[in-house]
Amino acid sequence: MLDQAFESLKTYDWGTDPKVLSPIDQAVVATQSDAAARRELEDRLAAVLKTDAPRAAKDAVCRQLMIVGTAASVPALAELLTVPELSHMARYALERIPAPEADQALRDALPKVSGKLRIGVMSALGSRRDAASVPALVALLSDADAATARAAALALGAIAAPGATTALRNTSTEDPTAKVATIDACLAIAEALLADGKKLEAMAVYRAFIGEEQPKHVRLAATRGMLACAGK
Repeated sequence: MLDQAFESLKTYDWGTDPKVLSPIDQAVVATQSDAAARRELEDRLAAVLKTDAPRAAKDAVCRQLMIVGTAASVPALAELLTVPELSHMARYALERIPAPEADQALRDALPKVSGKLRIGVMSALGSRRDAASVPALVALLSDADAATARAAALALGAIAAPGATTALRNTSTEDPTAKVATIDACLAIAEALLADGKKLEAMAVYRAFIGEEQPKHVRLAATRGMLACAGK
């Protein structure tokens, strides 16, 4: 039945009864404790991404690789990052593959995409807290596209790399949403530092946002953070 399900992937499209792929779902569960069978299943799934199977089929495969994917699947998924209609699902899988190759694939894709695809890749890097992508993200803080600059700030905040706070605070943008994103990112980094027990470093970040020029809610957040650093 598994062979039949993979045969169905060749023509699987929107509107097709998803039950035809049930044997693949079952195989994902059944191979949890069988490394060899799991690898074989992964290889078969990744191979589908290199064919002319319909988008719906490749979307389904990406969902399965989110579960069974390893470094072996990364090359096939990476090729989809620049394909508009498939990039989202490829990122969805790569975000969840516990292998450094997935981080590298996302970093490599960053200069190859633009617009929504680039924003998606930045979001994925943020979700994976990929510290190696910080320099590239910092460079995008000053991008002319406000949505890109905002996404870069949010990704940096998610990664919570201490060295990014200076770049975030020095970012000059007239877009109000981008400004909010940079502040949020800095406060997120401060929270991460505090959680890691780095109270002095967190205090330094919070202190930068208690001035009267800051919005009231920002001052309050920074003040609370400073009190937490002081153990109050």
